[in-house]
Amino acid sequence: QVQLVESGGGLVQAGGSLRLSCAASGSIVSIETMIWYRQGIGKQRELVALIGSGGETIYADSVKDRFTISRDNAKNAVNLQMQSLKPEDTDVYYCNALVVTRPHYAPEYYWGQGTQVTVSS
Repeated sequence: QVQLVESGGGLVQAGGSLRLSCAASGSIVSIETMIWYRQGIGKQRELVALIGSGGETIYADSVKDRFTISRDNAKNAVNLQMQSLKPEDTDVYYCNALVVTRPHYAPEYYWGQGTQVTVSS
């Protein structure tokens, strides 16, 4: 099994910064894609940022030029540096990883428990 543990959420004023981290542990052969999603009450889950195994990145239009995703393969971790935060960034942020847990087996998705980010105006 694989566990993803997020940290770094909290309360920040508009214009401020936060850094989210997610560390994967367990039976890991390799991690393909690592993704940050967010979801608020009554809202659809939204892909915020994605980073592939080769470092390629994709961002939601709403966070481009403000958020930066990075990964530390040695630590099986992914980070999300968030700057110029806006009240509309308030959500629960979830880490998601596509993980190979056994050689020659297809990778599977795993989720973290989520971390709350609140941006006050």
